[in-house]
Amino acid sequence: MRYAMIMAGGSGTRLWPMSRKARPKQLLPLIGGRSLLEIAASRLDGVIPVDHRYICTGEAFRTAIRHALPTFDDEHILGEPQPRDTVNAVGLTAAVLAERDPKAVFAVLTADHLIQPQDEFARKLDLAFRLCESDSSRFVTFSITPTFPATGYGYVERGAAVDETDCSGAFHARRFVEKPDLATAEKYIASGTFGWNSGMFVFPAAKFMQALQWWLPDNHAGLMEIARAWNDRAKRQAALGRIYPNLTKISVDYGIMEPASKDPQERIAVCTVPMNVQWMDVGSWTTYGETLTPDASGNRANCRTAHLDSKNVLAVSDDPDHTISAVDCEDLIIVRTADATLVCPKSTAERIKQVAESADDRLR
Repeated sequence: MRYAMIMAGGSGTRLWPMSRKARPKQLLPLIGGRSLLEIAASRLDGVIPVDHRYICTGEAFRTAIRHALPTFDDEHILGEPQPRDTVNAVGLTAAVLAERDPKAVFAVLTADHLIQPQDEFARKLDLAFRLCESDSSRFVTFSITPTFPATGYGYVERGAAVDETDCSGAFHARRFVEKPDLATAEKYIASGTFGWNSGMFVFPAAKFMQALQWWLPDNHAGLMEIARAWNDRAKRQAALGRIYPNLTKISVDYGIMEPASKDPQERIAVCTVPMNVQWMDVGSWTTYGETLTPDASGNRANCRTAHLDSKNVLAVSDDPDHTISAVDCEDLIIVRTADATLVCPKSTAERIKQVAESADDRLR
């Protein structure tokens, strides 16, 4: 059977001061009044049955997610007592699903991406499921057709096409490359064989657990113990609290996908499905600004503005009726909330994370 898990555990510190521990970025109504998590869940409509959809998130976010997305009950929210990177979020999902359904195949999606058009996403997701259903030794990653030589994304190089009539459009993955410099990224784009690593995958659950046993045996043992306790809520919570915070913290890319792609025994066939979509990782105020329509001077806003001789200013408020004004300013980010205001040059937007981490508890 087909399942999907949306990873929604990020703290969103680069979207401070709107994103806080009590209200992380995936729950902020930033996109036309809708949250990124709501959009990610609706992307599965007509693709994955509602009762086969899961969210993996911090346990502290459970109540807020239940309120925001009532179609997800407690059994479909996998709460992490502590973030331990993506290999454990994926492994927890795989362990729980494999215990319930030995033939489970599941998609790993994210809560902070915007993807259009929907029909292209649905077609390529279906292709990835078919790849795994026809051969349970396959792991599939989605690569986004690049539109510029990005240095902030990882890349996937595709190799030979998968030689199956029903799997046209899929390729064997030759290698994964992390965040290249500009010259290298330009070469990748020119070659036509590289795509951005989207962070989305499809795995057969049982095979993922086997791979975890090969390359991260301690994580495998811990997650299997949690899965065996899953049907008893009290035992589940006790196992999660005792085991999960001690699991080795590593990404699924480094922990599983890279070893699988380099495995001399070729026990896993790593494939990639190119996805020709408009794709945006809304992880910072700079990228969020790209979702807003600019005026003639390049200024973008989700609220009222009264700018004078200002260019390329991003103005954001949690109150759409609040007015932000900038005079003789250029390339600024201005974010206003009821209890905090941020002003910084766009060129130093990455440092917002430092401010969020150093703020007092009331503002975190």
